[in-house]
Amino acid sequence: MRGIPGTARLSIRPLRRLWNEIRTHAGHAAISPAKFETARSHEQIWKGDNSKVNEGECRQKLQEYGQEHVLRFWEQLSDSEKTQVLKEVSTIDFKLMKRLIEKWVLDEPDPESFDEILPVPLIPKADINRPDAKEAFDAGECALSAGRVGLFLVAGGQGTRLGFPGPKGAYPVGPITKKSLFEYHAEKIHNTQNKYGCVLPWYIMVSAANDAPTRQFFKENAFFGLDEKDVFFFQQRMVPCVDEGGKFMLETPCHLAMNPNGHGGSLPAMVDNGVTSDAKQRGVDCLSYFQVDNWTVKVADPYFIGYHVLRNAEMSSKNHLKNDPREAVGVHCLCDGVYHVIEYSELDIYPQLLELDENGAVIFGAGNPAIHIISTDFVERVCEDYDKFPWHKAHKRIARVNGSGDTVKPDEPNGYKFETFVFDALRFIRHEPVAFEIERRGEFSPIKQYDGVDSVTESWASMGEYWGEWLEASGATVPRDENGVVSVNIEISPQFALSKEEFLEKSAGRQWLVDTDIAIGADGNVIG
Repeated sequence: MRGIPGTARLSIRPLRRLWNEIRTHAGHAAISPAKFETARSHEQIWKGDNSKVNEGECRQKLQEYGQEHVLRFWEQLSDSEKTQVLKEVSTIDFKLMKRLIEKWVLDEPDPESFDEILPVPLIPKADINRPDAKEAFDAGECALSAGRVGLFLVAGGQGTRLGFPGPKGAYPVGPITKKSLFEYHAEKIHNTQNKYGCVLPWYIMVSAANDAPTRQFFKENAFFGLDEKDVFFFQQRMVPCVDEGGKFMLETPCHLAMNPNGHGGSLPAMVDNGVTSDAKQRGVDCLSYFQVDNWTVKVADPYFIGYHVLRNAEMSSKNHLKNDPREAVGVHCLCDGVYHVIEYSELDIYPQLLELDENGAVIFGAGNPAIHIISTDFVERVCEDYDKFPWHKAHKRIARVNGSGDTVKPDEPNGYKFETFVFDALRFIRHEPVAFEIERRGEFSPIKQYDGVDSVTESWASMGEYWGEWLEASGATVPRDENGVVSVNIEISPQFALSKEEFLEKSAGRQWLVDTDIAIGADGNVIG
């Protein structure tokens, strides 16, 4: 893996190229001592150890922005605790926080208003018999074969809501094999690389909370057979939580209450951590963006990549049709001619987005499954002017210390978290929308909790239905209950087959016996 683990970004923009060079070549070529000292002369590079942080500079910043209370327990802290809180303070973008507090906490801005909101035009679902779809498929295959595609995975979440103590990506989602979400995605990568003779570099954005355990999980599983040098881990930026008076909150006497800056933070994280530089060095100009909890996502879909490439797009999106206007996903639409995604928590602000047509169908039905193709040049262009990127606030219950230094968990919302959404980058594209309609089954089955909607149990059921159809198409008899629902657990390794067509091709001359749970491995043999 490349990069300097634990190293923070340089905040001075002119040094970004140097920093990317350092991160990209660390471990592969000697870094010029002169260049390294030049960087150090502008700003300390934090190493993730107990390097000395300038206390005076931190105190000055806190006082300048009215946040000096952060160090009110200073005399009670050990040296290591003092270092910890100072390091956290040193990462804060104070100008940004001042702007967010003044705009969102001390004031309440009016929601964005539009004269006209229209549904985004969708490219119809893939059909190889349709000329435009065939052209897109061929173009996507060419891009994959040429090594133009990389993968960007958002994997900063924990498995808490699943009753799981580790990173969400490590959750054993396989009902029979207990394969993790990470392994499912890795098997898709193996299949695609073998099929197209390419390398799909895998850029994985983690959080401070799950960085170390995620890296350890990959090591323990030998990177699932992938080449370690093609797998990259990095963290996104963190932002402080603030109380209802706009003051930074302490979770403990030596630790600020902070949260990741949202999946929109993936864009600056790509630049800060040398992702775009590494991608370009490899000849990659298209990044397939997806989230770890969607076990069924097509990590490198030739149709989708092809439409993106043929239309010279900067950022493209997949869309599933909403069954309910209040489904908890964003809505893709055109607002005064500009591509926007309205988050589901904001739907009541724009009531037309909840309307149904005369047949009861959702008019604004382009739901957001959080699947995109993003061009590397576009990432860098957006980040050059990231001050214009929209922020959102959420009123939350946030644990904080009381006057005695004890952590208290409130019963009611007591503070604000700020975050960005990656789909807000769509408003900056310089072309017509590339919005590609997909089927839910086989493309979008997120896991947000153990049971209920968007859950582990729902995913197990969708696996049975999805792969059960493949087995039945091959001539197998799949047990179903009186309601026609598949009544056994089914797993088919994505490394063996990514599509029904591939499965049928590889199943030619074989008979599958499905009288109980069945798991088909990467080699096509039944497991167990």
